Amino acid sequence: MGPQHPSTHGVLRVVLELDGEYVMRAEPVLGYVHRMHEKMGEIKQWHQYLPNMGRVDYLHALAWNEAYCQAVEKLADMELPRRAQVIRVIASELNRITSHLLWWGAYLLDLGAFTPIMYGFEDRERIMDLLQKVTGSRLTYCYYRFGGVSHDFPNELIPETREILNILRERLPMFKALVTDNVILRKRVEDIGIIDDSMCLRYGASGPVLRGSGVACDVRRSDPYSVYPELDFEVPAYGGQDAFARYLVRMDEIEQSIHIVEQALDMLPGCDDGHIMKKAPKPGFKPPTGEAYGCVEGGRGRIGVYVASDGTNTPYRVKLRAPSFSNLSLFAECASGVLLADAVSILGSLDLVIPEIDR
Repeated sequence: MGPQHPSTHGVLRVVLELDGEYVMRAEPVLGYVHRMHEKMGEIKQWHQYLPNMGRVDYLHALAWNEAYCQAVEKLADMELPRRAQVIRVIASELNRITSHLLWWGAYLLDLGAFTPIMYGFEDRERIMDLLQKVTGSRLTYCYYRFGGVSHDFPNELIPETREILNILRERLPMFKALVTDNVILRKRVEDIGIIDDSMCLRYGASGPVLRGSGVACDVRRSDPYSVYPELDFEVPAYGGQDAFARYLVRMDEIEQSIHIVEQALDMLPGCDDGHIMKKAPKPGFKPPTGEAYGCVEGGRGRIGVYVASDGTNTPYRVKLRAPSFSNLSLFAECASGVLLADAVSILGSLDLVIPEIDR
């Protein structure tokens, strides 16, 4: 199945051994979109590597922006202005919503439903239009900078942002009635793809996959960063351990992200010191010798960026920890013995972004 197949979401190839319609063995094969991101980090200057982050996970690019900047900021002992921290939360959570909306529409398309992706993309476009006004990009964002962000979030955009969030909140009950409560969807996802917490632990799964197994672990709570400790939000978790539990986690996360952005918007006018970056590093920026690790909660789970410096203007080592790689790794065990149609449902419920896995 794949590497060019609608349900493999990009260029993932899965070698399947079948007995009739049942999967006896499943082996994911990577390498079709490998771009040597980590090696590129060792030949570019520190700031030149920033655009790469938007190409690792193109659906939640701002989370990767945050992870890399966080690692370098720890290394160079940089302090972020409060306004920049709040803006990062707003942008990242809006980007998380767009990521989940695309997953929602594409997953249902995998299962044979066409209408939901049209609704999902309609709402997604509103947010992308807003992010374009702030960042200048629609998909592969390169908005964060060491020590802040490249452009301010204008206060005049706050009412427009609230309106977009209100429209989305009003749509969520319709999504529930149209899709979540639909008996056809339930038959395709309930008791399909059982992933318990021990399997998550063995493979290092995180994000909605882990929370769909009943473990309420979220980097924003377990290892908080930015202004998240000041925000009131829940970490959705369901003990069903099936594809439906993972579905419910992501739908609840959309609602929680709306709540987070609204709180951050309330904080923004109080940060009117005009600073979005205290002091921009010069092009020949050379952080001190040492190593640092940036860790954030992405749309697919725990994102980690390790950087090592030898005191020059080029990183000595860059290592990317992509959540989709761990989440895909358990697919072979999870899909063994299921129907081929159910294997497609399991694959979609993992919300994989192949360029993130195949770096």
